[in-house]
Amino acid sequence: MSEFGFASTADDVLEGKDLRGPTALITGGYSGLGKETARAMAAKGAHIILAGRDQAKLDEAAQEIAAETGATVDTQVVDLASLDSVRKAGAEARGRFDKIDLLINNAGVMACPQGTTADGFEMQFGTNHLGHFLLTSELMPLVEKGKRPRIVNLSSRGHHIAPVDLDDPNFESREYDKWISYGQSKTANILFSVGLEDRYGAKGVHAIALHPGGIMTNLGRHMTQEDVAWMMKRIEDNAKESGTQAQGFKTIPQGAATTCWAATCDELEGKGGVYCEDCHVAEQDDSDPAGGVRSYALDKGNADRLWDLSERLVGQAFAA
Repeated sequence: MSEFGFASTADDVLEGKDLRGPTALITGGYSGLGKETARAMAAKGAHIILAGRDQAKLDEAAQEIAAETGATVDTQVVDLASLDSVRKAGAEARGRFDKIDLLINNAGVMACPQGTTADGFEMQFGTNHLGHFLLTSELMPLVEKGKRPRIVNLSSRGHHIAPVDLDDPNFESREYDKWISYGQSKTANILFSVGLEDRYGAKGVHAIALHPGGIMTNLGRHMTQEDVAWMMKRIEDNAKESGTQAQGFKTIPQGAATTCWAATCDELEGKGGVYCEDCHVAEQDDSDPAGGVRSYALDKGNADRLWDLSERLVGQAFAA
């Protein structure tokens, strides 16, 4: 359904598009994939809101992108590992901005040592899923004012590693494993997209999850040399098992392509609750180790249970 693929860049998929008018808020927007997504969209005229923890880094990235593209680039401080920070950011954003057409939940942590957020949640589940769950709820009044709004949740092929343990998401009664933790948090990103689509699709707000590809960014700052070697072997072994050629890592511009495609392509107009990879909608597949989306990540029952659990953990119901 797309002319683009593994090697396409963010600029490739946005070629010929006019984004003057839409406002895009991008979490983790001052580095890596978030920054490249912001730059590419700004180059097409989008109003960008960079969101992240560090005001100085936000300011530096905003100035750089604005100088290069001439676009309007605003910033919003938010720490996804703190519910108080998320609520404060949501209130500030509702006071400062008129609408959000594209909400791109890009930020995340990967394979970090065991730790907890400010509210006591396991760090990867708490940051990657719960932080974005609450932020999206806080920003939904702005999203609903957007024109053909889309919510893009960055997941990963890492969701193949594990479903969400809905009985013990915070590893309170099982031994912590950084990759199981990462995998369940990425499955949660897909289930969140399914839940959003189920609740808001009829209102014209569509949610899409995606795998950007394997990219060496500061997301992997906690990875050891052994972790990188393990990941490369996993890619090679999965390709061999599926009978395909291992494609390896993408560049950052290539990694931002599927985000930009999912946020703007005509093929997904009026659609959501899907998982994309390499600029196309992935097929449900429970066996291919080198691609596809696992059925447990698209299951409506799982999505509803995660939604209820998430509302209970963050202590508030999602915006009506």
